[in-house]
Amino acid sequence: MLGMLISVISGILMSVQGVFNTQVTKQTSVWVSASFVQLTALIICLAAWFVTGREGNFSGLLHVRPWYLLLGGTIGAFITYTVIVGMNQLGPAKAVLFIISAQIIAAYIIEMLGWFGTQKVGFDWLKLAGVVVFIAGIILFKWKELFS
Repeated sequence: MLGMLISVISGILMSVQGVFNTQVTKQTSVWVSASFVQLTALIICLAAWFVTGREGNFSGLLHVRPWYLLLGGTIGAFITYTVIVGMNQLGPAKAVLFIISAQIIAAYIIEMLGWFGTQKVGFDWLKLAGVVVFIAGIILFKWKELFS
């Protein structure tokens, strides 16, 4: 239950952040906005690390294997960029529909194939049906634009 609540909060925060970043971009530029987002995130994370007792240490990063797992920050920079551009071009609701659709499909493929250290799950027709219903919802949401 806590995981579901935290995930809902995450989704809300991601939508609000995307709108904020898009508005900052309109007054600066996409890379200035994205840089500011990443810089402030670093500051908050470091402050939280100090306040919560400094569990773990940065030298542990030298031992992370496989090395590509350390690309999360790099991916985060491109997430920020693509969310800003997507929301600017489509508006928040439509952009989030596509973002979440892509997340669900990608996450399911990652789980089915057991990529990146995830526990492999089998194919499930019910989950595929859920994705199809979700995509049908997007088509209904954009019906006027697609078929006018």
